[in-house]
Amino acid sequence: MQADYRQRREQLMTKIGNGTAIFRSAPTAVMHNDVEYAYRQDSDFFYLTGFNEAEAVAVLAPHHPEHRFILFVQPKDREKEVWTGYRCGVDGAKELYGADEAYPIAELDEKLPQYLEKADRIYYRLGRDRAFNDIILKHWQRLLATYPKRGTGPIALEDVGILLHAMRLTKSSAELELMRKAAEISVEAHNRAMAIARPGCYEYEIQAEIEQIFRRRGGMGPAYPSIVAAGANACVLHYIENNCQMQDNQLLLIDAGCAYEYYNGDITRTFPVGGKFTPEQKALYEIVLEAQQAAIAQVKPGNPYNAFHDTAVRVLTTGLVELGILKGEIDKLIEEEKYKPFYMHRTGHWLGLDVHDVGVYQHGDHPHILQPGQVLTVEPGLYIVPNTKPAEDQPEIDPRWSGIGIRIEDDVLVTESGNEVLTAGVPKAIADIER
Repeated sequence: MQADYRQRREQLMTKIGNGTAIFRSAPTAVMHNDVEYAYRQDSDFFYLTGFNEAEAVAVLAPHHPEHRFILFVQPKDREKEVWTGYRCGVDGAKELYGADEAYPIAELDEKLPQYLEKADRIYYRLGRDRAFNDIILKHWQRLLATYPKRGTGPIALEDVGILLHAMRLTKSSAELELMRKAAEISVEAHNRAMAIARPGCYEYEIQAEIEQIFRRRGGMGPAYPSIVAAGANACVLHYIENNCQMQDNQLLLIDAGCAYEYYNGDITRTFPVGGKFTPEQKALYEIVLEAQQAAIAQVKPGNPYNAFHDTAVRVLTTGLVELGILKGEIDKLIEEEKYKPFYMHRTGHWLGLDVHDVGVYQHGDHPHILQPGQVLTVEPGLYIVPNTKPAEDQPEIDPRWSGIGIRIEDDVLVTESGNEVLTAGVPKAIADIER
């Protein structure tokens, strides 16, 4: 993979020209008192370096005569490594990660200016680390103050994410291999959940089965907090308590994905706990499934990003009218967003190193045009939230629909000729999920 990281750095350095780009590692996160969560590197930092330690800074300086890629890292410290794990150290940053030069992180203030003073701009993403933001701004302001005397130095600060996230949007063959593995493990976990879910089980039991497969198959664990939502819990989009007992007449919505070497799967399936849909559950499920299939058909190169969402909304709205949950002319209902009490989210998002991955969806007034190598989720749903107030001029909701929540989600790769559903191995046709 080091060749891939090097290629990405070279590509970004070509884009920044005579600038200098700076990246900060993710901070550690405290679980309680002095116990930390398992460390997860910042995705941009990892994408360019593969480096997985905290307290690090990466600098790309294509204009520097000797050092184009510089790492500031924690030095080797035998005593601390006994407690918190191996560090690659300054020498390892060069030998293992290909840095042209490396320094202890404590020398950042001293060494950074030499990589900025000949640059015409600084590329840095102002983020949540305010202390580090202040360090970058301090150096920039000092160089601006001396610019009249030297006639060189960075006169602008630009968000490096604009350039880098456009790169991350299209996945390489190596990235797609990892995403297929994440999808494969996620598929196995969902199929296991479908096989064992029964009335009387608790949501957390299903969660445990899913997540042990993630780890047993070599994954890092869940890509995000697993959602295992029975009955009306499925109407809470990000329900993560997972502590209720499942009943015979309920649906179970599972939204869970595996993280594999930093790349993520993201699958949702909804199926009857007792093996058979009720008539109301089946009617709504058929609408969501039709919406998803129609939306996936819109995922192909050259199509605007919003096409699959608009397609799903039309199918869902039409289905709700046919069931009498909505009334009126379809185009007007869509224009006035009368469907939103029952479908309040978008139909998908980019997927990659982040579950909600980086990349633009819109260029001004024009939606992004899908290109081969991009991966997105397609996840329409319907949620009849108990005690929902219908939109103005819409009928009251018949209690027989109340508490039904359904979402169906797959990970879809845009290919040269259309698309590939990476998560197709989890059944979703009614005939395949009823028992």
